[in-house]
Amino acid sequence: MASSQKELAWPQEDALSEQIPGERRGNRRYRIFLELAWRVVRRRRVLESGTGRTLNLSSGGILFDAGRHLPPGVGVQISIAWPALVNGVAPLQLVVAGRVVRADGSRVAVHVSQHEFRAACDSYAGIPRSHDSHGIELVRPAELTTIQ
Repeated sequence: MASSQKELAWPQEDALSEQIPGERRGNRRYRIFLELAWRVVRRRRVLESGTGRTLNLSSGGILFDAGRHLPPGVGVQISIAWPALVNGVAPLQLVVAGRVVRADGSRVAVHVSQHEFRAACDSYAGIPRSHDSHGIELVRPAELTTIQ
């Protein structure tokens, strides 16, 4: 019986780290600094909101500076000012829904459950500033590149 228990034992942590070298995340992270607006949402009610800046992102998560601590487990909606224009006119927004998985001071990590790019209206083109379907104000990034 002692030999069968030994076979069923979990590998030591050192053995696991040798088997899985380097980065263990499933999605590649990109270091990029973009302005954003965030909202903590519970049952379609906005509990808290603010602005911040991305620190890095991937298709599965975002690390950003929220300007204050956000507790793990809360649902968030984030609107990121994407550095591009649609047809050379409309600013592009990346709108994300997810859950805070970790926070260190004002640095907040969010697991992304939904995301989509949206064209935003902007007052610089004579069109009033718009809000997305969640009420997040869509803002124009400072420097834009054009998508043709």
